[in-house]
Amino acid sequence: MAPPQTFSLLAFTFSLLAISSTVGGYNITKILASYPDYSSFNSYLSQTKLAEEINTYPTITLLALNNDAMASFAGKRPLSVVKKALSLLTLLDYYDPESLHQISEGTTLSVTLYNNTAGNAPEYLGYVNITDLYGGQVAFGSAVSGSKLDSYFTKSIKQIPYDISVVEIDAPIIAPGILAASPANITVLLENAGCKTFAKMLAKSGVIKKYESVIKNGLTVFAPSDEAFKAKGVPDLTKLTRDEVVSLVEYHALAHYKPKGSLKSNKNKISTLATTGAGKFDLTTSTSGDDEVVLHTGIASSRLVHTVLDATPVVIFTVDNVLLPTELFGKSHSPAPAPVLSPAGGAPPAAASPSEPPTDESPKRSHTDSPTGLANSKSANAAVAVRSPSLFTALVTIAAIAVSVSRCS
Repeated sequence: MAPPQTFSLLAFTFSLLAISSTVGGYNITKILASYPDYSSFNSYLSQTKLAEEINTYPTITLLALNNDAMASFAGKRPLSVVKKALSLLTLLDYYDPESLHQISEGTTLSVTLYNNTAGNAPEYLGYVNITDLYGGQVAFGSAVSGSKLDSYFTKSIKQIPYDISVVEIDAPIIAPGILAASPANITVLLENAGCKTFAKMLAKSGVIKKYESVIKNGLTVFAPSDEAFKAKGVPDLTKLTRDEVVSLVEYHALAHYKPKGSLKSNKNKISTLATTGAGKFDLTTSTSGDDEVVLHTGIASSRLVHTVLDATPVVIFTVDNVLLPTELFGKSHSPAPAPVLSPAGGAPPAAASPSEPPTDESPKRSHTDSPTGLANSKSANAAVAVRSPSLFTALVTIAAIAVSVSRCS
């Protein structure tokens, strides 16, 4: 029979595992469903698919607008504009009513979800200025120089310390250019984003017409950069027939709106414009780190690098590799490397699959990073740490040791 300390160690291990599996597991749509005064705000979060992206972040503060404020703002504005405005109301840090009134030196800048899609915009367009005013008021405004503080905190709605905080403000935050509809000239956008080769293929093959025909119901584009076409290992695309080129270009797009948040939470195979039947010309996705999305074709993988345009119902991403479907280029049959014993003579390390996403050991900037003088969230960092794979590995190791001890006793 295992000694009592073994059971205590196992109980502690599984308790930590239980905690790590629940951190950040909120659903913003369900939270707001309990508050009818914000039903319009909640509906727009779902329509724009912002809700899916919000749910993937470990720490969020949502500056919510009540139904009257949403009706006044949304009105007849296109969904793409509404999404930009709501993205600017989503802070990637935790602020409850108490912390809003205890801001160091009275003012700070907070990075928002809009910062992920701001592109080549004015400095700090994706940030919000939060200022604790005299008399107990807290004001919000765009962090772009010269912007006014004309949105005010009115009341608390819901807090789950220190994962999510929902507070009400009386008006949307209007940043420079945020009310302008985004351009939809796909080829021009691609050329400006460094995807001229792909833009030429799109126009020459005639597939641009198919892209444009599905825009009304949604379009997602994965555009390889010019460097991606020059990368080692890319097949000679000049040997493809015209129909094969058409399929290849169609394979780089989806006939529905799939922003980054939707791709991060996706668990199923995704049909592309080239899909002709079940299991044909599809993609799968995975995530790497806190914010990286990886596309898998069955031959190789490609990472989302930059969001060129996210204007509901169209989203255009650049990717770092050409997407090579197995239907055109066959499956990779690279021979397995010879086994290498560890220095201690133990079992050889597992070989990585050629279709697995590439790893990047360089340090990544956290989504809570901000310019000099911005507040850093210790709670957000703690939440991320609890969810990290290294913790899971350590806990499993502890459990294995405990089992080993019990067998020896």
